[in-house]
Amino acid sequence: MNEIFLLKLGEIVLKGQNRFTFENKLKQNVRRRLKHFGDFHIYIVQSTVYVEPQSDACDLDGAWEACGTIFGVVSMCRCRAAEKNLDAIFDAVMEYLGDELAAAESFKVESKRSDKSFPLGSIQISQEIGGRIAEALPQVRVDVHDPAYLVNVEIRDYAAYIHGPAVPGAGGLPTGVGGRAAVLLSGGIDSPVAGHMIAKRGAEIECVHFFSYPYTSERAKEKVLELARLMTKYTGRMTVDIVGFTEIQEAIRDRCPEEYFTILMRGFMMRIAQEIALDHGCGCLVTGENLGQVASQTMEAMACTGAVVKLPMFHPLIGMDKEDIVRIARKIGTLDTSILPYEDCCTVFTPRHPKTKPQLAQVEAAEARLDVDALVRRALENTEKVQVRFYEDE
Repeated sequence: MNEIFLLKLGEIVLKGQNRFTFENKLKQNVRRRLKHFGDFHIYIVQSTVYVEPQSDACDLDGAWEACGTIFGVVSMCRCRAAEKNLDAIFDAVMEYLGDELAAAESFKVESKRSDKSFPLGSIQISQEIGGRIAEALPQVRVDVHDPAYLVNVEIRDYAAYIHGPAVPGAGGLPTGVGGRAAVLLSGGIDSPVAGHMIAKRGAEIECVHFFSYPYTSERAKEKVLELARLMTKYTGRMTVDIVGFTEIQEAIRDRCPEEYFTILMRGFMMRIAQEIALDHGCGCLVTGENLGQVASQTMEAMACTGAVVKLPMFHPLIGMDKEDIVRIARKIGTLDTSILPYEDCCTVFTPRHPKTKPQLAQVEAAEARLDVDALVRRALENTEKVQVRFYEDE
């Protein structure tokens, strides 16, 4: 029998009567993600997604890598299926795992029997297969407490499945079960991670980027689009709305007190992002803000910027240390692009002494010098929509 993948479900198993909705969405996501790598039969039995290649032309390594980016999967393993008898199981273990076993210092067999009609219990299966391995590979000792290599035998409905140690999946909930969110995407480290975190909770995401030409360059815009493309490896395709923000920033610079520049700028961003979010059917705004990280991310400043919108605002990184954010950025592959030295609009007209504890009345008084509605309307009219996907044929 050919090699197959077993993808183990995570939180989905805790769902009640609507569990099938989560499972169906996960199957759809797996099918969509793997169609680039060949023809696979995908189905769910006993809290596990089975991924079976239907021809030798399937790109198993590419499909395996893609499975690791699918939200809703808590762990995964590459397996060899065998008939449900001890001889066939042992032969499959030696054929499929023999080289890795022979190179290990010690091993243990761990068995699970979900097919209760199988005549032996889990412990007996482990003892039988472990004994045969010990005879075949006398140089590899048995260690049931801290083995260097773990042989897994799963007796399921259709076959026995043999695999080595499982690896972690992407976790979370399947993309599409948590609604749709609009992510304010800058060129920094934080916002792509924030988008990833909200997508991990099942949300489809769209992104909004603010572009201030000529203060920010075309390379800065290309950097953001590359960040979005890297995010789609996990989140699926998205639209990036690139908003021309220069007129607003220049108006704030020319007419408002300097210490309020950043707060006013972010207020405009929220208003514009809300309009774009509603146009995309999004139910919330998502930012990469982190409490106390910069002057505009104090409680008081965030309260002022949040006061101008009605949609809920989510801040997935609000209590995280920078080291934790960098670790996730490195894991999902956005860090190297985020640290490229191309400016974004948040660094334009930065005040020398920003207001860290603004009061809403003060911000509103400073903003009264501007024609807010007209500025927002023209910015929305000066918005470019870019479709972004990880696979060109998606």
